[in-house]
Amino acid sequence: MRRTAGIRLARLWRGWFRPLLVAVIVVTTFRSAIADWNDVPTGSMTPSILAGDRIFVNRLAYDLRVPFTAWRIAEWARPARGDVVVFTCPADGKRMVKRVIGLPGETIELRDNVLWIDGRAVEYTPAGEPAPTGRTAMTERLPGRRHTVLFSPAHRAMRSFGPVRVPRDHYFLMGDNRDNSRDSRYFGPVPAAQIVGRASTVVFSLDLDGAYLPRPERFLRSIP
Repeated sequence: MRRTAGIRLARLWRGWFRPLLVAVIVVTTFRSAIADWNDVPTGSMTPSILAGDRIFVNRLAYDLRVPFTAWRIAEWARPARGDVVVFTCPADGKRMVKRVIGLPGETIELRDNVLWIDGRAVEYTPAGEPAPTGRTAMTERLPGRRHTVLFSPAHRAMRSFGPVRVPRDHYFLMGDNRDNSRDSRYFGPVPAAQIVGRASTVVFSLDLDGAYLPRPERFLRSIP
C-alpha cells in the first residue's frame, strides 16, 4: 500500500505539481524582472488613468534588476519628466502610480495649484476635453511634455507646497488628479530604487461604478 501510494505521489509530482511549480516560478520571475501589470483602485491619476484600469508596466524601461530584489544589474536610462511610473510608496510600502514632475537636483514648488520648477512657473491652458461636474480640466505644459490635470475647487487639498529641493537619485511624483492625490507632497521625493517601472498602456479596464462592466474604449489605450 505504501509503495502504491508513493508511486501515485511520484506520478502526480511529475505529471502535475512539478510543471505547475515551474510555470509559477517562470511567471513570477517574469513579472518581477521584465514586465508586470498593475490594477488601479483609485482615481488619483484621472483623466490619464481611471480607477478600474489595468496598466502594463515595463520593468526594463530604466534598468535590469535581480528578480524579487531592488539590486540593479545594469542601468540604461533614468525616469524622464512626464513619465508615468509605478513605485513602492516610501511611507507605507504600497504600490502606487504617479507622474514624474521633478528630477534630481531641481527645486519644486506649488503655489495655488500652479507648479514651479527651479523658479519658473509651468504654463496651463484650458484642456480640450470636458471635465466631470465640479472639476476643471487644464493642460499642464511640463518642459518637453504636456498632459491633462484635474482641479477640484470644492475638495480639501494641499494646493501650495514647498519649495523643496529633490535629492540626488530621487524623483518628485504627483497625480494628475491634483486635488485628490496622495503623492510626493505628502510622503516626499521617491528614491530611484523604489521605482518599479514605467506604465505605458491601459491593457483593459472595468467600470468600478458600473457593475464592473468592461470599458472597451480604454482597451490597449496609450497613457499620455
